[in-house]
Amino acid sequence: MNYAQFYKNALLTDVIPFWEKHSLDTEFGGYFTCLGQEGKVYDTDKFVWLQARQVWLFSMLYRTVEQRESWLNIATSGAEFLKAHAMDSEGNFYFSLTRDGTPLVQPYNIFSDCFAAMAFAQYSKASGEGSYATLAKNTYKNILQRKDNPKGKYEKGTGNRNLKNFALPMILSNLVLELEDVLVEAEIRQTIDFSVHEVMEVFLQKESGLIYENVLPNGNVHDSFEGRLINPGHGLEAMWFMIDIGIRNNDQKLIKRATNTMLRILDYGWDKEHGGILYFMDAKGHPPQQLEHDQKLWWVHLEALVALAKAYEQYPDENIKQWYHKVHDYAWSHFPDPEHGEWYGYLNREGKPHLTLKGGKWKGCFHVPRALFQCWKTFERIEQL
Repeated sequence: MNYAQFYKNALLTDVIPFWEKHSLDTEFGGYFTCLGQEGKVYDTDKFVWLQARQVWLFSMLYRTVEQRESWLNIATSGAEFLKAHAMDSEGNFYFSLTRDGTPLVQPYNIFSDCFAAMAFAQYSKASGEGSYATLAKNTYKNILQRKDNPKGKYEKGTGNRNLKNFALPMILSNLVLELEDVLVEAEIRQTIDFSVHEVMEVFLQKESGLIYENVLPNGNVHDSFEGRLINPGHGLEAMWFMIDIGIRNNDQKLIKRATNTMLRILDYGWDKEHGGILYFMDAKGHPPQQLEHDQKLWWVHLEALVALAKAYEQYPDENIKQWYHKVHDYAWSHFPDPEHGEWYGYLNREGKPHLTLKGGKWKGCFHVPRALFQCWKTFERIEQL
């Protein structure tokens, strides 16, 4: 199979047209993300990180695939909506807004800010609008100021069990590469060093070879629901971020370690009975707290495909190849909707659609098209060797 052409076709003839047709709010700007199986809007609330992700996606396509005016117009609609409505007086980004941009949920979640910075940086490069580069840099600096206490006054904990979470250092390792054009090298290096250390030395546990979602400040594991939590998808996504950093820095040791970690996570997280990658797991095999723990999610399998493709490009190893085919066969036989387009997001453990929606509060125009693009370009390079 010509995988590069396969992924390119899926991106440009299925997934992108679905979002172009159904997600655009031509009255207020921005995007609808709550889309049913056929693309019908079932809720008009706007979630800031999904708005930002779609700005990033269409800006990236405009810059790297084809300078289609319609793609830039779509990105502009979201960028202007975010700039006008998504920030509070301190420059923090709300979690959600009404259709017309009225704030609904306070800026408790720093990931809204992370994706906004990513969106503004990419949009600035696509449009040539320098004000968005400045906004991206200011948002990034605000994120760094909050990184040790990301939820601030919105933190629900009492402070008596100070676990730190994996998601922020993981996302920073990708965000800093997205912002290379607006940061100086010293800033880039500082965040890369911080992220790589946190991901590979603090959250990655040497004995098990697994990445934990929450650890104590010293990196030790805590014996609690949160402390035993494993999210295979997060670990897999982080490993392709590490591979990207390894390529940037010509760090073969990091690339090799990330590859080995990815394979360990896949072996641990694969559902031996029904196939697919489990969503949440307990490191000691206890019942997970999350009721959705045994569902199969779209983004988990897509991030696995990206990670495996990137690893195979660096190390054309038979074990990586076999894992790629295993994940590819599962994902492409379960998630895509051949009748109405795009991918289902949520399958039950047996692999049947748990929900038939194509977008919602958490699923938007991001993981599917980004992964298709990444796999397309990675296999393009592999197939040219």
